[in-house]
Amino acid sequence: MKILIIEDEKRLAQLLKKGLEEDSFTVDISFDGEEGMHMAETYPYDAVLLDIMLPGIDGLEILRSLRAREIDLPVLIITARGEVEEKIKGLNIGADDYIAKPFDLSELIARLRSVIRRSKGKPSPLLVIDDLCIDTNDRSITRAGREINLSAREFTLLEYLALNAGRVVSRTELIDHIYATDSEWDSNVIDVYINYLRNKIDKGFAKPLIQTKRGAGYIMKGE
Repeated sequence: MKILIIEDEKRLAQLLKKGLEEDSFTVDISFDGEEGMHMAETYPYDAVLLDIMLPGIDGLEILRSLRAREIDLPVLIITARGEVEEKIKGLNIGADDYIAKPFDLSELIARLRSVIRRSKGKPSPLLVIDDLCIDTNDRSITRAGREINLSAREFTLLEYLALNAGRVVSRTELIDHIYATDSEWDSNVIDVYINYLRNKIDKGFAKPLIQTKRGAGYIMKGE
């Protein structure tokens, strides 16, 4: 899934990016409020990690703008301010969660995955489609009890399809959500990774879960 970090402490932002990428997220960074607000309002993200104290436009103003434009993008506020009043203010404006610095990276990732799942209507960390079970906490996958090993990119793609199960997802949407905004990619890369997934997820089973909708994209569909 694709995350936007809006944080002016460059060292912290880079550490967060590294940690999230190791956990199969795709990450963009903005170091100031104006650019961050533009990116959040323009590009498709699955969630935003938002600092409050930012140069230009502060985090609460960014959050107000997103909610005023009815952009329901999940937002997790990260800030040095730990006071109850600041937490309440952020949550009342429309933040989905709040974590104060310093924080444990594993806790932040768990909270981040939780707000994304809730935004997709799937509060459980277990994504189950027929006999396929994806544990988003430890990134383990089984089908009919058989363990399946995926690369980080394959897991990212599978997780996004599973979170959107029952809905056709276009190639463009998949590219937008698994590649950083400024990265370069080949137009056939999604088809290549879908084939990798099918060989690991569907091969040897009577019913394929990853289906192609010609001219539209892909859909993960069970009973």
